[in-house]
Amino acid sequence: MKDISPDEAAERAQRREDASRARTELELHAALERLAAGVHAAPDAYRTARSDWLRRERRRRLVLTVLIAIVFTLATLIGLWVLNQAPSGSGTIFSGVPTTATVGTEGELPVSGP
Repeated sequence: MKDISPDEAAERAQRREDASRARTELELHAALERLAAGVHAAPDAYRTARSDWLRRERRRRLVLTVLIAIVFTLATLIGLWVLNQAPSGSGTIFSGVPTTATVGTEGELPVSGP
């Protein structure tokens, strides 16, 4: 027998591995083709899938609309309730009675500073 170098042995092993991969790929391709040939789609499969998808989409939009309406209604009711809880007496900001602190001697606004 003839001695071969380690590089040549590695090259031969690589070729065998590549050939094995190619054969495996071809066998897998043929097996998948046989499997695909046995599958037959229903004539109305697309129409059925599309109608299911549209129904789910309509339902999702309806649920989202209802949730938005509920959140908006709750926010409005809470805001009205908070406003209703304010004291009914007159506030100190808009009392309507001018004081010397807000009006100067001749009806002018006071000037701050020296």
